[in-house]
Amino acid sequence: MANPYQTYQKQAVTTSKPEDLTLMLYQGMVKFIRLSKMALQNNHLEDCHTYNLRAQDILSELMVTLKMEFPISASLQSMYDYMKSRLIEANLKKDPAILEEVEGYAVELTETWQEAMKQAKK
Repeated sequence: MANPYQTYQKQAVTTSKPEDLTLMLYQGMVKFIRLSKMALQNNHLEDCHTYNLRAQDILSELMVTLKMEFPISASLQSMYDYMKSRLIEANLKKDPAILEEVEGYAVELTETWQEAMKQAKK
Protein backbone atom coordinates (compact mmCIF):
# COMPACT_ATOMS: atom_id res chain seq x y z
CA MET A 1 0.00 0.00 0.00
CA ALA A 2 1.31 3.44 -0.95
CA ASN A 3 2.34 5.96 1.68
CA PRO A 4 -0.38 8.66 1.71
CA TYR A 5 2.16 11.45 2.21
CA GLN A 6 4.23 10.29 -0.77
CA THR A 7 1.09 10.03 -2.87
CA TYR A 8 0.15 13.59 -1.89
CA GLN A 9 3.64 14.86 -2.69
CA LYS A 10 3.67 13.17 -6.09
CA GLN A 11 0.24 14.61 -6.89
CA ALA A 12 1.37 18.10 -5.81
CA VAL A 13 4.42 17.93 -8.06
CA THR A 14 2.59 16.61 -11.12
CA THR A 15 -0.17 19.23 -10.90
CA SER A 16 1.86 22.30 -9.92
CA LYS A 17 2.71 25.26 -12.11
CA PRO A 18 6.41 25.74 -13.02
CA GLU A 19 6.81 28.66 -10.60
CA ASP A 20 5.40 26.53 -7.76
CA LEU A 21 7.79 23.71 -8.65
CA THR A 22 10.71 26.12 -8.46
CA LEU A 23 9.55 27.24 -5.02
CA MET A 24 9.31 23.59 -3.93
CA LEU A 25 12.87 23.01 -5.12
CA TYR A 26 14.14 26.02 -3.20
CA GLN A 27 12.29 24.93 -0.07
CA GLY A 28 13.59 21.38 -0.46
CA MET A 29 17.14 22.64 -0.81
CA VAL A 30 16.83 24.64 2.43
CA LYS A 31 15.34 21.60 4.17
CA PHE A 32 18.13 19.25 3.08
CA ILE A 33 20.90 21.70 3.96
CA ARG A 34 19.38 22.08 7.42
CA LEU A 35 19.06 18.31 7.80
CA SER A 36 22.69 17.92 6.71
CA LYS A 37 23.78 20.48 9.32
CA MET A 38 21.76 18.75 12.03
CA ALA A 39 23.16 15.35 11.11
CA LEU A 40 26.68 16.77 11.20
CA GLN A 41 26.07 18.29 14.64
CA ASN A 42 24.90 14.87 15.85
CA ASN A 43 27.90 13.17 14.23
CA HIS A 44 25.64 11.17 11.87
CA LEU A 45 28.07 11.48 8.99
CA GLU A 46 26.28 9.12 6.61
CA ASP A 47 23.03 11.07 6.97
CA CYS A 48 24.94 14.33 6.62
CA HIS A 49 26.37 13.06 3.34
CA THR A 50 22.98 11.85 2.08
CA TYR A 51 21.22 15.13 2.81
CA ASN A 52 24.06 17.13 1.31
CA LEU A 53 23.76 15.10 -1.90
CA ARG A 54 20.01 15.75 -1.99
CA ALA A 55 20.66 19.50 -1.81
CA GLN A 56 23.25 19.15 -4.58
CA ASP A 57 20.74 17.23 -6.70
CA ILE A 58 18.24 20.05 -6.29
CA LEU A 59 20.84 22.57 -7.44
CA SER A 60 21.55 20.38 -10.47
CA GLU A 61 17.84 20.32 -11.28
CA LEU A 62 17.60 24.10 -10.91
CA MET A 63 20.55 24.49 -13.30
CA VAL A 64 18.98 22.21 -15.92
CA THR A 65 15.71 24.14 -15.88
CA LEU A 66 17.26 27.58 -16.47
CA LYS A 67 16.20 29.29 -19.68
CA MET A 68 19.40 30.88 -20.85
CA GLU A 69 17.63 33.35 -23.16
CA PHE A 70 16.85 35.41 -20.05
CA PRO A 71 19.72 37.56 -18.71
CA ILE A 72 19.04 36.55 -15.08
CA SER A 73 19.69 32.91 -15.95
CA ALA A 74 23.44 33.42 -16.36
CA SER A 75 23.63 34.98 -12.91
CA LEU A 76 21.57 32.19 -11.39
CA GLN A 77 23.73 29.60 -13.15
CA SER A 78 26.84 31.11 -11.55
CA MET A 79 25.16 31.26 -8.15
CA TYR A 80 23.92 27.66 -8.32
CA ASP A 81 27.34 26.48 -9.48
CA TYR A 82 29.03 28.28 -6.59
CA MET A 83 26.54 26.88 -4.08
CA LYS A 84 27.00 23.35 -5.40
CA SER A 85 30.80 23.59 -5.25
CA ARG A 86 30.54 24.86 -1.66
CA LEU A 87 28.22 21.97 -0.75
CA ILE A 88 30.75 19.54 -2.20
CA GLU A 89 33.49 21.20 -0.14
CA ALA A 90 31.29 21.09 3.00
CA ASN A 91 30.67 17.41 2.39
CA LEU A 92 34.36 16.62 1.99
CA LYS A 93 35.51 18.71 4.96
CA LYS A 94 32.41 18.16 7.12
CA ASP A 95 32.43 21.91 7.69
CA PRO A 96 29.27 23.34 9.29
CA ALA A 97 30.31 26.92 8.48
CA ILE A 98 30.11 26.20 4.76
CA LEU A 99 26.68 24.61 5.19
CA GLU A 100 25.62 27.73 7.08
CA GLU A 101 26.85 29.93 4.24
CA VAL A 102 25.00 27.97 1.56
CA GLU A 103 21.87 27.80 3.71
CA GLY A 104 21.86 31.60 3.85
CA TYR A 105 21.95 31.81 0.06
CA ALA A 106 19.24 29.16 -0.26
CA VAL A 107 16.96 30.98 2.18
CA GLU A 108 17.52 34.25 0.34
CA LEU A 109 16.69 32.64 -3.01
CA THR A 110 13.53 31.13 -1.52
CA GLU A 111 12.36 34.43 -0.07
CA THR A 112 13.18 36.30 -3.27
CA TRP A 113 11.27 33.75 -5.35
CA GLN A 114 8.26 33.96 -3.03
CA GLU A 115 8.25 37.74 -3.37
CA ALA A 116 8.58 37.51 -7.17
CA MET A 117 5.59 35.17 -7.24
CA LYS A 118 3.56 37.66 -5.19
CA GLN A 119 4.55 40.51 -7.49
CA ALA A 120 3.68 38.50 -10.59
CA LYS A 121 0.16 37.87 -9.27
CA LYS A 122 -0.50 41.61 -8.89
